[in-house]
Amino acid sequence: MLKQRYLVLEDGSYYEGYPIGSDNLTLGEIVFNTAMTGYQETISDPSYTGQIITFTYPLIGNYGINRDDFESLVPTLNGVVVKEISSQPSNFRKQKTFDEVLVEYDIPGISGVDTRSITRKIRKHGVLKAAFTDNKAEIEQIVTQLKAKELPRNEVTTVSTKSPYVSTGYGLNVVLVDFGKKQNIVRELNARGCNVTVVPYDTTAEEIIRMSPDGVMLSNGPGDPEAVETAVEMIQGILGQVPFFGICLGHQLFALAQGATSFKMKFGHRGANHPVKDLKTGKIALTSQNHGYAIDKDSLINTDLEITHIAINDGTVEGLRHKTLPAFSVQYHPEACPGPSDSNYLFDEFIDMMNEYKTKERTINA
Repeated sequence: MLKQRYLVLEDGSYYEGYPIGSDNLTLGEIVFNTAMTGYQETISDPSYTGQIITFTYPLIGNYGINRDDFESLVPTLNGVVVKEISSQPSNFRKQKTFDEVLVEYDIPGISGVDTRSITRKIRKHGVLKAAFTDNKAEIEQIVTQLKAKELPRNEVTTVSTKSPYVSTGYGLNVVLVDFGKKQNIVRELNARGCNVTVVPYDTTAEEIIRMSPDGVMLSNGPGDPEAVETAVEMIQGILGQVPFFGICLGHQLFALAQGATSFKMKFGHRGANHPVKDLKTGKIALTSQNHGYAIDKDSLINTDLEITHIAINDGTVEGLRHKTLPAFSVQYHPEACPGPSDSNYLFDEFIDMMNEYKTKERTINA
């Protein structure tokens, strides 16, 4: 008889399936991801820190795992939920199975459950706390624990780099503030010749300016932007001194620094097929997204920010630009890991902005 595992939700419901991954059972906020591919990039995205991911695509692991596609050195999610896991993946780049990687990084999971039912529940009621157990008799006790549990709000501090380091390029100097960055942000900047200095989340504006950057980027990251208080003062200190580009959490922090407010979404945007409209061109791009918070559109009215992009599905703010300073941000992931590359051009816009700013500064100082 196969061993059983149970996924328990704080509303008292539970799902019976089979254990995968680690036996070190955990709890966390359960969310769903709608991408059909890119499961390796998803589980290694630091923005999922502390969360349990439900994959809506029914078969996960079919092309295995390889060493090159990780977005962080160590995955920091708290669990995975799948309908079916592939035990015999087939791909010429495959080095390990999905289950082997879960075991290696001590990530528990469950397979053989109705992921459609879980997704519908989250869409109806909002994100819930959840936990794994291998003992059915513990379910009632776990529900009580989940209802009383306060989830941590210090996720950024656990995934940000502890000390600065450089990914060498040959052109423009970019400081990337790491709130839980995906590695492909660095790859995209390096591919455009940028010399990238990655710094911790609590680096001050003065420390960044002393590095003489041609531009500053704020990365993606996990959790509530209002919990990252040190970033607001830092952003206010660098705006206007160098060009600026924020992604995901960096986008939200950019808005907060200008007086806007954020709110927690009912179930967030997580997947690789989210349509976003560019309000200037009218073009629609399919984007990769992973966030549970968004910027309140009404709170932007009296700020120096203008909305540049909106989500087609729910009208939430997906892009901002400062009205007078060289600074912009997007809620989605132009580095496209996982996901389509429709928005990759935003890195080129950032490069152009830095070059134009350097030219302007030379003219002023001539």
